[in-house]
Amino acid sequence: MRYLLFFLPVILFAQESFITQMEYSSLLYKNPRGIGCNKCHGLKGEGKLIARYKDTKRVKDGEKYIKIKVQKELRAPAINKLSYAEFYKALNSHIQGMPKYYLTEKEIKALFFYLQQINMDENR
Repeated sequence: MRYLLFFLPVILFAQESFITQMEYSSLLYKNPRGIGCNKCHGLKGEGKLIARYKDTKRVKDGEKYIKIKVQKELRAPAINKLSYAEFYKALNSHIQGMPKYYLTEKEIKALFFYLQQINMDENR
């Protein structure tokens, strides 16, 4: 009984959630299912260079083909300017190099909210 009296003020004044929408969205963006969106798309969804690598390309040189080294880049696109429909479609489509997260609609909305808020705060 005495424990109940101690926790009663806490129970009465406790909020519905201990985490704000922005905190939840930020945590989800940084680690939705193992690897965060920020690792490839940047802290604000601006897109980011993931890797540079060399590839071999065959080029015709007169009568024969020669192999030349070509510098290539793997870049994640910017996702901070997408509409919600484009964002939703991208997360539910198979895109080469993008992991499949199996996000709920609530999680997708939270991620979109985060990108909108973080970029809106920057423009102020």
